[in-house]
Amino acid sequence: MNIIPWFVFVIVCILIYISIHAFIKGETFPTRFEMRDSRFSGELFIVLLITYSLVIIGFGILYFILSFQGIILVEDGELRQVNVIGSIIHSMYFSGVTMLTIGYGDITPIGIGRFIALIEALIGYILPTAFVMRLFQMGSRSRDK
Repeated sequence: MNIIPWFVFVIVCILIYISIHAFIKGETFPTRFEMRDSRFSGELFIVLLITYSLVIIGFGILYFILSFQGIILVEDGELRQVNVIGSIIHSMYFSGVTMLTIGYGDITPIGIGRFIALIEALIGYILPTAFVMRLFQMGSRSRDK
């Protein structure tokens, strides 16, 4: 068994965790603009967009790595052999659809991939709530000042 895919798997999991943790904790990225006295925070929107992108790409990489370990995505109920580029495309597509919509049902994970998809779907539901809570928290802090 090759150890490199599992090493990359662990690194990607750590990066996903750090990204979500930084967002929830309220760490921000430096930007050149700031929108004060507004209900919309451009900075918070950019942070959320970056966080979503990192999580989707991270989980896409996890599905891609797991495809080499025999844990694959099934398309339309059939096992299909695809090349490396096709596997990357399927993995990223499945990750994005799972994160943003909880899936269409056209691609289905097998084995531990189901549990990973469940975690990704849960994160997809929690992040908007954290975004709204952070927005209210920022609003109350600005009113207190």
